[in-house]
Amino acid sequence: MLKEFREFAMKGNVVDLAVGVIIGAAFGGIVTSLVGDIIMPIIGAITGGLDFSNYFTGLSKAVTATNLADAKKQGAVLAWGSFLTLTLNFIIIAFVLFMVIRAMNTLKRKDEAAPAPPKPSRQEELLTEIRDLLKKS
Repeated sequence: MLKEFREFAMKGNVVDLAVGVIIGAAFGGIVTSLVGDIIMPIIGAITGGLDFSNYFTGLSKAVTATNLADAKKQGAVLAWGSFLTLTLNFIIIAFVLFMVIRAMNTLKRKDEAAPAPPKPSRQEELLTEIRDLLKKS
C-alpha cells in the first residue's frame, strides 16, 4: 500500500497540481494586494471615500452600533456591504486572471503561428546534392 501511495504521489499530474496550488496561492496574494491596496482605494477615491465593507442592516432592535464590528457584538446583522465588497473583489480578480490568461494565449498563438519551413521534396534534395557535387569539381 505504501508503494502504491508513493507511485500515486509521484505521478506527474500530482506534482504539477501541487506546484499549481503553491503558485496559485502566491498569485492569490499578489492579486489580493492589487485589489485591496491599489484598485479599491482608487474606487474609494472616486466614490468619495465610500467603504462598502462597513454597510450592514441590523436584524434586531438591539443593534444600534454604527460600525460592523460593534454591531456584530450587539446582535445579528446582515453584512451586505462585506458581501458587496467580496463580490467586487471577485469580479476584479476574475478580470485580472482573464487578462493574464488572454496574454498567455496570445503569446502561445504567436509561437504556434510561426510554422517551420516546409521540408524540401525529394527532387529538390537530389538537385541540391547535384549542385553541391558540381561545385566541388
